[in-house]
Amino acid sequence: MEGNRKLNLYCIGEGSPTVVFEAGQGRTLASWGYVQPLVAKKMRACSYDRAGLGFSDGNTRPSTSANIVDDLHHLLISANIKPPYVLVGHSLGGMTVRLFADKYPAEVVGMVLVDPEVENQTETFRKIDLQHRTVEQWRIQVTEPSIQEARNCVDAAKAGLVPGTDRYKQCVEDPLSQMSDAVNKVLQGDQATLKFQLANLSETENQFFASADQVRASRHSYGDLPLIVLTRGSWGAPEADATPEDLAHHEAIVQAWSRAHDDVAKMSMRGVNEVVPGARHFIQFDKPQVVIDAIDRVVAQAAKLEEKAEK
Repeated sequence: MEGNRKLNLYCIGEGSPTVVFEAGQGRTLASWGYVQPLVAKKMRACSYDRAGLGFSDGNTRPSTSANIVDDLHHLLISANIKPPYVLVGHSLGGMTVRLFADKYPAEVVGMVLVDPEVENQTETFRKIDLQHRTVEQWRIQVTEPSIQEARNCVDAAKAGLVPGTDRYKQCVEDPLSQMSDAVNKVLQGDQATLKFQLANLSETENQFFASADQVRASRHSYGDLPLIVLTRGSWGAPEADATPEDLAHHEAIVQAWSRAHDDVAKMSMRGVNEVVPGARHFIQFDKPQVVIDAIDRVVAQAAKLEEKAEK
């Protein structure tokens, strides 16, 4: 880990392998509150806050996937959390744990990817764009606005984000229905800090550029590594006034997302992609037991492979 920064690590349970959770873009270890405690009844389970988020120190370098992997690896070493690991990544965290497995293959015995982002995601959606925008038009009209909004939130945090103001509402999430009042208060307090907004901006700037490039460059077969990809089954109902073209585009997005996850699953001979009916992007909130069951299955497969190797 670069410098002397401290990262917040939360481990419970005992046993091997250790399940390591990686949250999505701009998310803290609170993302795993419905899953980690139940996984920890059977094995050790660890979640953490990336640099700049939650209770971790602020970042001192770009929040690229490669830097995040470097931080996580050093964190596990410093905390004496030894491999083997089963990695569980949500959204952007899905790309991060894949890069971790690419860099430290001997330490990873399985992965569960929860509605993960993919390195070719931007181009996948651009190709089915109804407006047929070019790469540059897509960058300017789709990607850049979200980055600019994150920059605006950094500026607002420097001046002080005041509850009740329009800028606060834009930069700090509404309370999450899945969280208690106490947890929501902590999450909103964190999001109002400059430390958080700087980290969120860096993750936003890098996720579809440097981070995607790093994952793309490292991509290779995982052999027979146990791998389960969980794909959201709910995208919300189309608007009431949706045209036939809109409906066709909606279906094209659903199919493209599933195909992208099929491609990731095929990176392992044991890889499978499973659509989770009724679950939105945060499958760990909507269907936590599905995530827990997937982890159990990957751990069981890893144990069988280890047994076989020892004979």
